[in-house]
Amino acid sequence: MKPEKTIFLADDDADDRLLFEEALREISGETQLTMAQDGQQLMTILENALLPDVIFLDLNMPRKNGMECLQELKQSPKLKHIPIVIFSTSTQPEMIDKVYEGGAHYYISKPRNFGVLKNIIHQILNTNWHAFPQPSKEKFIIQPRQR
Repeated sequence: MKPEKTIFLADDDADDRLLFEEALREISGETQLTMAQDGQQLMTILENALLPDVIFLDLNMPRKNGMECLQELKQSPKLKHIPIVIFSTSTQPEMIDKVYEGGAHYYISKPRNFGVLKNIIHQILNTNWHAFPQPSKEKFIIQPRQR
């Protein structure tokens, strides 16, 4: 049976990966999650894997950071169409501007609340990526709503 959606997550923080996986499991048991510990591992996985519906990408990772991955993804004819959601603790306006200009689709500051994390993932899973390739700058940063 084919999964409803396929998500890749690249994040060097094991606790963040575990929370993301648990939140996703509570939202949708039909979604397949592939995780990478850093950007280099993500790019290696993408060489041979079926392409995901969306990639969640941390910025601050060893070996290959999120910005380097974003640039590589957007330069690849095979990968440039995959929606990229930046998922980071960084809230620096300069970095947010840089990843927007680099072609990321959304920017999410990692929430501290599990319910908020579930809400964010739910929003992303329900996004119609074909309706618009990248939102306007005003809608680029997802502001999580409490449930």
